[in-house]
Amino acid sequence: MLVHPWDAPFDDTEVWDFVRSQGFGHLIAPGHCAPGRRELPVVVPTQFLVDGDGADPDVLLHLARPNPVWEAIEENPTVLLSVAGDWAYVPSAWKAVDDEDPALGIPTTYYAAAQLVCDAEILDDEDAKLAVLRRQLEAYEPGAGHADPAAHVRRLPGIRALRLQVREVTGKFKYGGNVDATHRSAVADRLAARSGPGDAAARAHLLRRQR
Repeated sequence: MLVHPWDAPFDDTEVWDFVRSQGFGHLIAPGHCAPGRRELPVVVPTQFLVDGDGADPDVLLHLARPNPVWEAIEENPTVLLSVAGDWAYVPSAWKAVDDEDPALGIPTTYYAAAQLVCDAEILDDEDAKLAVLRRQLEAYEPGAGHADPAAHVRRLPGIRALRLQVREVTGKFKYGGNVDATHRSAVADRLAARSGPGDAAARAHLLRRQR
């Protein structure tokens, strides 16, 4: 992933805050890509949970047993978790201020992205899978009164869990860091007025990063 200096995260905490806020990404397992075996990596859209509040957390998730990702992970446990979001299209006219010609503005897309290089550990033990499911329910349905996952123990063979031990974190926050404060403020005002699906989140990133 190309990260220009003006799009680089302030620190890893900024990246982890973004990853936690998303909770959904693409798990990419290359396996052994070779002629006659696998021409492309296995890419799995999946929900995930960041496990831990410190500077070096793991990532937990579970997937159906028939998923082709398991074979790829058994071939090669190095995987990539790719997360992107909080995106907003910035039209060309928005890039012009004062007496600048709106027709000559250069459009762009604001977005945040993170890529985590991980060592994948498959968790097939019943207790380990239950522990992952409990952590997910605690995070996503706190106080909801749901049954303990052990109530569905007969379904556990149908899934496998993963713990991703993160080795490397790369983040990107593309929110106008290459232009001056006047142009960034103009885009922020227009994002506030448009209120599209990702506009509020993109505007918040833009304003937060104006240090």
